[in-house]
Amino acid sequence: MNEAKQFRRVWLITGAARGLGAKIAEAALAAGDAVIATGRDTKAVTARFGDNPAVFAVKLDVTDEAQARAAVEMGVAHFGRIDVLVNNAGFGLLGAVEESSDADVRRMYDTNVFGLLNVTRAVLPKLRAQRSGHVINVSSIGGFRAVAGFGAYCSTKFAVEGLTEALHAELAPLGIHVTVIEPGYFRTDFLDASSLAIAPHVIDDYAATSGATRARAGGLNRQQPGDPAKLAAAVVKLVDSGTPPVRLPLGNDTLAAIEQKSAFVAAETEAWRAVSSSTGFEDA
Repeated sequence: MNEAKQFRRVWLITGAARGLGAKIAEAALAAGDAVIATGRDTKAVTARFGDNPAVFAVKLDVTDEAQARAAVEMGVAHFGRIDVLVNNAGFGLLGAVEESSDADVRRMYDTNVFGLLNVTRAVLPKLRAQRSGHVINVSSIGGFRAVAGFGAYCSTKFAVEGLTEALHAELAPLGIHVTVIEPGYFRTDFLDASSLAIAPHVIDDYAATSGATRARAGGLNRQQPGDPAKLAAAVVKLVDSGTPPVRLPLGNDTLAAIEQKSAFVAAETEAWRAVSSSTGFEDA
């Protein structure tokens, strides 16, 4: 076992071989921390980080609950503890809701939602025993507001947001922080075929809505405005904070989306206030 005391913290990061997961791992390492870097292919993890004593590569398919438990036990056996969990593994599905097949949606939920739950349940006993730690769930701009063409994907991130809120309420009394981060469009491989499935069934009636999103996504690939290295630095700053937020929007596009949706919800709520308030018993 490597002596954990030589590291400030020990992170467990899912989907650490590439994309945001790899960038967050690199930022944690640069901050003097150790990383249990998990992925379906440990060779890809090792190729990314090389022979670094602060990195322990562990095979993990998050959809396998037994494998999640084993990965946690191996990580703790290696470094002695886990201080930060980053639930990053996930992928997207581009297509109108009606165009999205049952198989594709279920496969996405298995990773984005049930996989996150598998890993979280495996790590929490360690954090509860320590009465410390930080769980970071990677959501999306689509976890705050849904758009045509990403409906099924956004629904998985809405689920992540709800789980995070509940976990925050459950774990705060135990000294454990929980935060959901909401990245906008960052220049990663998310829009590549390796991270984004595209519904093969196209319905012409959605050409102006979901179809337009398909077209824009192709042009945006590798041109996204967000810098992944800066996002990773922000995540380390988040973990360094003594009072981390429940939600951390990342990117000007996410900030704009939150402001626009908040204004829309406020206006719509006010417009329908009379109907909303008319549904109670008269003596209530």
